[in-house]
Amino acid sequence: MTQTTQFYINGAWVKPSQQSQIDVVNSHTEQVIARIPEATVQEAEQAIAAARAAFDAWSQTPPEVRADYLQKIADGLKARSEELAQTISDEVGIPLRVSGRLQVSGPIWQWGNYAKIIQSFEWQQQVGNSLVVREPIGVVACITPWNFPFSQITLKVAAALAAGCTVVLKPSEVAPINAFILAEVIHAAGLPAGVFNMITGYGPVVGEVLASHPDVDMVSFTGSTRAGKRVAELAAASVKRVALELGGKSASVILDDADFEKAIKGTVGACFLNSGQTCSAHTRMLVPHSRVEEAKALAKRFADGYTVGDPRAESTRLRVEEAKALAKRFADGYTVGDPRAESTRLGPLVSAVQRDRVVSLIEKGIENGMELVTGGPGAPLPTGFYVKPTVFATNDSKAVLAQEEIFGPVLTIIPYQDEDDAIRIANDSIYGLGGAVWSGDEDRAVRVARRIRTGQVDINGGAFNPLAPFGGYKQSGVGRENGCYGLEEYLQFKALQMTSAAA
Repeated sequence: MTQTTQFYINGAWVKPSQQSQIDVVNSHTEQVIARIPEATVQEAEQAIAAARAAFDAWSQTPPEVRADYLQKIADGLKARSEELAQTISDEVGIPLRVSGRLQVSGPIWQWGNYAKIIQSFEWQQQVGNSLVVREPIGVVACITPWNFPFSQITLKVAAALAAGCTVVLKPSEVAPINAFILAEVIHAAGLPAGVFNMITGYGPVVGEVLASHPDVDMVSFTGSTRAGKRVAELAAASVKRVALELGGKSASVILDDADFEKAIKGTVGACFLNSGQTCSAHTRMLVPHSRVEEAKALAKRFADGYTVGDPRAESTRLRVEEAKALAKRFADGYTVGDPRAESTRLGPLVSAVQRDRVVSLIEKGIENGMELVTGGPGAPLPTGFYVKPTVFATNDSKAVLAQEEIFGPVLTIIPYQDEDDAIRIANDSIYGLGGAVWSGDEDRAVRVARRIRTGQVDINGGAFNPLAPFGGYKQSGVGRENGCYGLEEYLQFKALQMTSAAA
């Protein structure tokens, strides 16, 4: 068991003021694998004070010096990348064979990328008789989630430090050990005291202090829409900047001229990534009404392929005519299992609370008369927070499972009449974070994507781009992360009015 007993404040490891600790549970074994200290209001205020005291000097540090620190951190993280991958797999439940690629390699690359960006960034510009400069916004509170813990920490902390801000990080108490590894690497890199601070605890206690404290200039939060609204409410009292990356109910629109097998396979994969615990997961699959039966059969085939068959055969897939017989084998959890096993394609959900919530929503879908294509509420394994990969179909785009973010491996197939109807259904959500359009005509796909009110749309399975802006419309949030767009979130403009215009 990992025992972490201190916070990182003002460049040093600090003992907590109380003895209360929080258990960190392995979602496969259901065993406690670590304990972390529970911060109080006192520690939150102490961390904020340290960040405030360090801001003036850090904000004036030349970009090339900040870049050197960021690169040292990137190098230190790379040396511990295997440890990070194993840690996050244990914390979150994502299979180890993809944890390193999805949860670790990208974030480490981002640390190095921000070191490069700030050395070529345009920090000032002459506009008429004004010198317009970009300056760090100040002390930033970063409140991060558990589903992609290290990635979300990086997109906030690395960008804020690169901009010249000082930081107080509160990682998720559900998946916090990766944050302690980061703090150790930052300490070894020699970052000046107070520039980076980390406390662990619960949102209703320390999170509320960070969001409301007058010495915090900005809050960057990723989590549920409900919690994001609370953060925004608290921040409004002191008129601080808020960046929010919240929920999603992303639609994958499969047009009638698409390669159906490729599109449905890609949609199921995008839905079940990280066991469906992805805010931008493609959880609504929109298909032409005339081809809905074909879509359901293909979706069932690919969904069942995540869990049924010889675990030693990576290519195991279902034929539609075998679906019923093999579904029973899936119910026994034939290949769902330990995230550290090479054969595992789908790990557990992060916690018992999350599992129970997802199962209750699956049960609600059945009670409401939605067609269960595959999966269901039963537990596939006797131990671990596992949920069957599940596919529903419904003609009602207003059904609960077609509207509510589930955060589990649950896909809903919805038929549409024509292109305009598909766009209407895709936009019929309070969210607008991700999505996809599939078509044999790329120009047509782009035309449809432009009409979908969401922050990111994958065209025919286009890969995620870590340099492109990531963020949402509507109740999916405000602000953007990734690359120079993420850097700009932590900067503000200042105009210096000169006595004459530049030549």
